[in-house]
Amino acid sequence: MEQWYVYIVECADTTLYIGATRDVKRRVEEHNASSKGARYTKTRRPVSLRYMEIHPSQSAALVREIALKRLTKKEKLALIEGQGN
Repeated sequence: MEQWYVYIVECADTTLYIGATRDVKRRVEEHNASSKGARYTKTRRPVSLRYMEIHPSQSAALVREIALKRLTKKEKLALIEGQGN
């Protein structure tokens, strides 16, 4: 079973974008330079990877992605800085 990742990128306008993927490096490259990047990040390039977590399955990663999206920006930044979970 292949691992899945939940990641947070920071956009050029300092907003945060959260996603899930099997290949974080490829996905960040897509956000920065490809038409396959998320609509949200296409107008906010460049993005930089700020955080990622490993999950055992796609379903676990998607559950965590939803949970992270519900956090406030302050809570997300605390997670990035290692102060929360």
